[in-house]
Amino acid sequence: MEDALAKLLKGNENFACNSCQVKVSPEKRQELCKGQCPSAIVLACSDSRVAPEIIFDASLGEIFVVRTAGNVLDKIALGSIEYAALHLHTSLIIVLGHEKCGAVTAACKVENGAQAESPNISAICKKILPAVKAAKKKLPSAGEAEIIEKASAINVKKVISKIRKSHIISKLLSEGKIKIVGAKHSITCSKVEML
Repeated sequence: MEDALAKLLKGNENFACNSCQVKVSPEKRQELCKGQCPSAIVLACSDSRVAPEIIFDASLGEIFVVRTAGNVLDKIALGSIEYAALHLHTSLIIVLGHEKCGAVTAACKVENGAQAESPNISAICKKILPAVKAAKKKLPSAGEAEIIEKASAINVKKVISKIRKSHIISKLLSEGKIKIVGAKHSITCSKVEML
């Protein structure tokens, strides 16, 4: 678990320094035809600027990625996480939020009275609203940009809490077979910070 996290953080360091190492050889591709054994599951935002494989300098087969706007958790995302944990024996889950998240920004606007553009976008905002409300409570005099960044971090922690409630994940946690961590990616400096 710790080795997997250290490798990903080293990969992020490579990315932030413009020294990515990943190359996928024909041999590696052939090996992957036989199956996968990812060392980490990453639940991340769908934002095109936050591709986990790239920001962690990870090769094919190294991380099992689940992406939703605002890294929100629904049954499909949770089922994907459970699948990787149970069937691929992946021992690390990272919930990855990020700076300048559009989904968190949309939820902030909804909290301030705006209407979501569709019922589906509204569903995303509803999942993030508890984090926005908590951020506003913690930072009552903060401006919108600061609230968005705080809400993004709180949202990661709330998603982790929901993942822990999964029967499959809670069992693996109690057996010491899996670890869950939260992180936030800075688009500005390209670094991943552990939460």
